Amino acid sequence: MEKRSKFSFFSSSSPKSLPSSPHSFTSSPASPLHQVFTQSTMDEAIARAEAIIKKWDPNTPSFTKIVSLFNHSRKEAKEFIKCVRDLRKAMHFLVSQDSQSPKLALAQTLMQIAMTRLEKEFFQILSSNRDKLDPESVSGQSSTSTNSEFEDDYDDDEMKKANESITKVEKASAVVMSDLKAIAECMISCGYGKECVKIYKRIRKSIVDEGLSLLGIEAYKGSRLHRTDWVTLDHMIKNWTKAAKIGVTTLFRGEKFLCDHVFSASNSTRESCFYEIANEAATNLFKFPEFVAKEKKSHERIFSLMNLQAAISDLWQDIEMIFHYDSVSGVKSQALMSLQKLKVSIHNALTDFESTVHKDSTKALTPGGGIHKLARTTMNFISSLSEHSSVLSEILADHPLPRNTRLLESYVIMLEEEEHNHALSVHFAWLILVLLCKLDTKAEHYKDVSLSYLFIANNLHFIIETVRSSDHLRHLLGEDWITKHDDKLSAYVANYEISAWSYVYMSLPEEPTELSPEEAKIYFRRFHSAFEEAYMKQSPRVVPDAKLRDELKVSIAKKLVPEYREFYGKYLPMLGQERNIEMLVRFKPDNLENYISDLFHGTPILASSSVSSSSSSWMSLGRV
Repeated sequence: MEKRSKFSFFSSSSPKSLPSSPHSFTSSPASPLHQVFTQSTMDEAIARAEAIIKKWDPNTPSFTKIVSLFNHSRKEAKEFIKCVRDLRKAMHFLVSQDSQSPKLALAQTLMQIAMTRLEKEFFQILSSNRDKLDPESVSGQSSTSTNSEFEDDYDDDEMKKANESITKVEKASAVVMSDLKAIAECMISCGYGKECVKIYKRIRKSIVDEGLSLLGIEAYKGSRLHRTDWVTLDHMIKNWTKAAKIGVTTLFRGEKFLCDHVFSASNSTRESCFYEIANEAATNLFKFPEFVAKEKKSHERIFSLMNLQAAISDLWQDIEMIFHYDSVSGVKSQALMSLQKLKVSIHNALTDFESTVHKDSTKALTPGGGIHKLARTTMNFISSLSEHSSVLSEILADHPLPRNTRLLESYVIMLEEEEHNHALSVHFAWLILVLLCKLDTKAEHYKDVSLSYLFIANNLHFIIETVRSSDHLRHLLGEDWITKHDDKLSAYVANYEISAWSYVYMSLPEEPTELSPEEAKIYFRRFHSAFEEAYMKQSPRVVPDAKLRDELKVSIAKKLVPEYREFYGKYLPMLGQERNIEMLVRFKPDNLENYISDLFHGTPILASSSVSSSSSSWMSLGRV
């Protein structure tokens, strides 16, 4: 501690952020201080102070070899603080009575020694009790009484009995915080706040910086992040979201509480301390999301961006509470800037995703009319997007879709009937509509009309089931959306049946009539030829969903088998005398059901090169 000149206790100026010097409190004879202090009490105060202060003065023979007063005896430490306070009052009294008194010079010397001792104690407590002042323990004190045991009428027994529910670590933390507060209040009130604050800032700032470093937070620079590959950057984002939560809710919150507690006697001092300790580190912490948001936009990165957005939003109340001082308002400004940049970047990524679907130019046809890769990747992406509704709703509310198409207008009208976040629901419906339109375009590349319908039916069914199985998507789009698209699916399935099997349906007589044997043989040949052709053509087709596949096979069988069974039962006896009847009537009704049950698994049957070999191939299956 800098050696102060005589009477510097009263004349030294205090830092701008600290209370004014005690000189400003100089008492007049009529003041309350004069009324309380008398010559005898003043002499007693100086005598008591001299005894205990010189005992802990390392430059006197009576100096105890114990390193720390507060570790040696809390009772004696309490007495030391009380004597220093009384010494201060005595000095005020002397100034008001006799500013040239030798006792004032003695008191000034004693005060200098006491402040040197308290400065050393303050440093030792801060530096040797880092485990008791870790942010987690300190944060836990916000709901715990941390009244200084040095306050009047607060003894050791009460301290031991208080707060039995808190942990041993928290109790130890409360004791250390009380010691720091008592020393800080004493030094500040005696005009030595500058020395106290300097020590506090230096030690606590190093602890905050070290804590963030251990959490993986570094000094971020945009130029370096710009050169970082995405895999590494994504790892940094995941680490940041975890580190930011700990940093804000534990590290900065604990530091703010400790600072407010230790310097509770001075608003300006605790604000100045917290600014020096936390402002730079916290500002750097919230620069990272802004730097990430400025990186190259790609819809694949949207989930990492939304995680950053959600992390800051979840912490916002804590940020406002912890950084409420004007001096640290820059931290809130930086966090807000990062949120704004992330919103823009997320919206751009959404636009990029929509454009990617719309511009997809892959011409490879899905074998058998199955589910297209674009449908799978797009719906998986949309389903994952729906899990971030809280983030997207705020962004999309500021960027509504333009209602410039009849198609979108119909979706908007449909969704307005549901009680949902309208902008978000419309946007998800629009994204799916973009996908359906692109799939419809791809269906046109199939040369067979029935295969086009089956392709659309398969993919639409996959889209509907993805919505139905996702709680988030189902809530956003609503039951009416699912019902309407189920109806569309039924229409596509019906169109497939008509285009693929109507020739078989029409190969039998439409109206009940009496046929001659020759006419019956013609119908048998026509039916068998039509069924064989349809079966061979449809056997490579695929319906991936078991439920839809079974429903489709049942629907075909209901239209085909009963009609054929009736025809078969009525006209087969008429042809009983025909030679090679097995070549004429190649299918029994039950065999038809077996053939139909084999459909839509994507297992093609090659057509024979001649009628005779074709007949042999079918007969070899043993189904007649």
